[in-house]
Amino acid sequence: MRAVIAEDNVLLREGLVGLLQAADFEVFGCQTAGDLLLKVRSYSPDVAIVDIRLPPTHSDEGLQAALEIRAEHPSVGVLVLSQYLELGLAMKLLADSAEGAGYLLKDRISDVADFIAAVRRVAEGGSAIDPIIVSTLLSKHRDDDPTDALTPREREVLVLMAEGRSNQGIADKLVITLRAVEKYVSSIFGKLGLPSASSDSRRVLAVLLYLRS
Repeated sequence: MRAVIAEDNVLLREGLVGLLQAADFEVFGCQTAGDLLLKVRSYSPDVAIVDIRLPPTHSDEGLQAALEIRAEHPSVGVLVLSQYLELGLAMKLLADSAEGAGYLLKDRISDVADFIAAVRRVAEGGSAIDPIIVSTLLSKHRDDDPTDALTPREREVLVLMAEGRSNQGIADKLVITLRAVEKYVSSIFGKLGLPSASSDSRRVLAVLLYLRS
């Protein structure tokens, strides 16, 4: 797989390059949004890993570049790697689809293997959403919120689904059987009025579209 990393912190960028190269990625590093877009056009990577705040203004150059990649290069997965939890920006990234998209918080990444797995998942068209983002969205209450009908266990499963985990991954995390997870997932889609789909990425898209509504 090919990856482009846009990160202006040289130590972090080189660290990420090393980690991905050790995981058999071909990696191209850069520090500006303009260079990121150029490398995406030139090398056709499987995934772009992007910091939201890039030079020269360190505001939202990275996000704007990520949105441009999503619009003009839909085959390229985009994983935003940020120090900040910005729900509005996350929803812009996921506005049309959660497939091939991710948003992780730098300070909360504690396992290299999990991070590499998240990069691969996004590169392959799946999703990787930080649990805090999912939980914050789920906590927003509406008077007609259908999640009120979910049991505590179903809410746990919904959060893990929105993170991009497979049924087996959910079963392993919650230490329950795969059959039990399948029943919870079916019940969740029924209560939320969301159609069940065969692929994990489409499940996440349905959940996030619901949450955004």
